[in-house]
Amino acid sequence: MDVSSFDFELPRELIAERPAVPRESAKLLHVRVDGLGDYHVADLPALLRPDDLLVFNDTRVIPARLKGKRGEAGIEVTLHERIGLAVWKVFARPAKKLKPSDIIHWAVGFQAEVVEKGEAGEVTLAFNKSGDDLMLALEAYGEMPLPPYIKREAGADEQDKRDYQTIFARDPGAVAAPTAGLHFTPGLLAALEARGVSRETLTLHVGAGTFLPVKVDDTRDHKMHSERGVVTAEAAARINEARAAGRRIVAVGTTALRLLESAADDQGVLHAFDGATDIFITPGYRFKIVDALMTNFHLPKSTLFMLVSAFAGLEHMQAVYEHAKAHHYRFYSYGDTSFLERAS
Repeated sequence: MDVSSFDFELPRELIAERPAVPRESAKLLHVRVDGLGDYHVADLPALLRPDDLLVFNDTRVIPARLKGKRGEAGIEVTLHERIGLAVWKVFARPAKKLKPSDIIHWAVGFQAEVVEKGEAGEVTLAFNKSGDDLMLALEAYGEMPLPPYIKREAGADEQDKRDYQTIFARDPGAVAAPTAGLHFTPGLLAALEARGVSRETLTLHVGAGTFLPVKVDDTRDHKMHSERGVVTAEAAARINEARAAGRRIVAVGTTALRLLESAADDQGVLHAFDGATDIFITPGYRFKIVDALMTNFHLPKSTLFMLVSAFAGLEHMQAVYEHAKAHHYRFYSYGDTSFLERAS
């Protein structure tokens, strides 16, 4: 498809710099097949059916942005894909002057060697710390990898360490938050439970590639970055049981949806999964398992706007985004959200 079909204008003032306080006060746009409804996140329990199953992503965002020195030159990197216990693919700035065997120093006793250079600023680094030791070093010297549309002169701050993490965060490895999950609080979960809505978790370690714009003219020419995901056999069995009973599977976030669709077969049966996925969902895709989707408002010409257009229909989503702009919904990671019912 022509990528320009997914373009739209967005005023800068509609990009959220901080989340709503309290979280449940964020707006929620209910996107039905036959129309739209303006609500707030606190209204979600009433919009769901008592037997719905919500599926959350329990990945934990790591402080994946590092600033260091190669000699006297400053280097900034954002980790985006773990290759091994000590090896990560990163996006580097500036990447032009880096070459294999270069050493980047982040702090005393903490450094990395350039192993390989890729395209579009991608570099593979081998750190001198691995596993839990590397995670501890990132906690000490890294910062939260806020997306580029959130402007902080000094980078992410202490508030972002709290705000850019869901209450489900358990398994460290993401370098971007599963942002639909940011709206949930203990109070909202209690209200959902009282409604009879149940929940399940899986893990997709979101990569920084999610921020990259689609730079080709045709969607067929776009290459997705892969992300690691895990669906346990126990979770798969519970979700399959819910589907067999006729209950709706509601993905909280595009990350949960992409992993569910990656782990499902063509008959809509979910299987245990532990590996990489680079699924790219565009209009024409036949959804196998997800019936409804809660998701924030995405960037123009992004793979995520393409995904929601596949889910609810391109023309419908174009009208949805015009409605959201006219009614001053806040966009992107810290912004408002939507609840989409699948078109077919």
